Amino acid sequence: MDDARAGDGGGEAVGGDAAGEQAATVRKVVVRRPPRQRSVPRRSMGARERRGERALTRLRRTFARRDEVLRTWGASLAPWRLGAVGVVIALVIAFAWIRLFHVGPPSVEDLRRASGVDEWRTLPIGVKDDQPGIAYRDPVTGIWSGFDIDIAYMIAEDLGFRRQEVQFFGIESEDRARMEATQLDGEPAPVKLVIASYSITEKREKMPNVMFTDSYLHTEQSVITLKGHAKVASLEEFKGKKVCTLSASTSADTASSSGAELVRRNRVSDCFKLLDGNQVDAVSTDAAILGGYKARNPDRYDHWDLGDDKTEAWGVSVGDNAALRDLVNLTLYRSYADPEDARWEQAYQDNIAPEAAANPGVPLARPQQPVTPRPEIRELPWENLAP
Repeated sequence: MDDARAGDGGGEAVGGDAAGEQAATVRKVVVRRPPRQRSVPRRSMGARERRGERALTRLRRTFARRDEVLRTWGASLAPWRLGAVGVVIALVIAFAWIRLFHVGPPSVEDLRRASGVDEWRTLPIGVKDDQPGIAYRDPVTGIWSGFDIDIAYMIAEDLGFRRQEVQFFGIESEDRARMEATQLDGEPAPVKLVIASYSITEKREKMPNVMFTDSYLHTEQSVITLKGHAKVASLEEFKGKKVCTLSASTSADTASSSGAELVRRNRVSDCFKLLDGNQVDAVSTDAAILGGYKARNPDRYDHWDLGDDKTEAWGVSVGDNAALRDLVNLTLYRSYADPEDARWEQAYQDNIAPEAAANPGVPLARPQQPVTPRPEIRELPWENLAP
């Protein structure tokens, strides 16, 4: 029995040691939980309070979650700055390409450079000097006046010339194609423009050193006789009779086909000297030219409408300077298309309209500027060339 007890006692000792070791290695972890709050009985809300609660809830959600676009672009200005820089670079490259490689039609600056207009100190223009109402130089005062003179000033203004920098020289009909006028002392005077009742024709456009702008006036052919002559309806009535007309003019071709005996002169004033001396039976040329003589001598002449439907379209000749032609066309387009530009209308009212009243029954010229298309000129974004 003692052995058994001894054995039992030993067993308890061994078991006790093992339990002690396990107790020594295991730690006790205490988790502290927040005290449970007592639930407060929820007060029932009315319909208005529930709507307000839902609205506040939506507002909290909206401000708690940032918008996608705001997160990506609005959070920083860097992307916007980068985009602006990119646009500026693209514009600089585009303008540099246009400037370097001249893409598209020329600009006004290109045309001025090509025409050489910026190198001219004055602007010499060939005009008629013996056509009252169209282009006339007073022999006493030396003052130039007339429709062509006002049109010349209009063009010169847009080319950058002051009135005192415009030089007028009388030019005869046969010299218009050579772009060579005559000074008062008889010396030749090369000109840059010819504005001298110069009708645009296909034949003339094929001539060397002749280049026309768009038309600036439309008129037609007529005839003047001494007062008391029988009514004239056509040039055929002068078959076998002497009719004076301007050399190298379209009127000469029409009069020649009528069977009349032509007397050609370079100056219309010379034709009227022959008519006054009864050396010719009539003078025939453009009605706008003849109207001035009738208006100044209403008791001496009769002016007759020939009923010819052929239009005489006057143009400006620029020689062989195509760039100058485009610059003049730009002026004509501005005066035609811009409702605030009344320079052409003023020139007509000052010069041709008074003569029309003194020539009843004869249409001297159309009171409207001829239709002028917009020239092919590159307009930069900061320019305002024409409407």
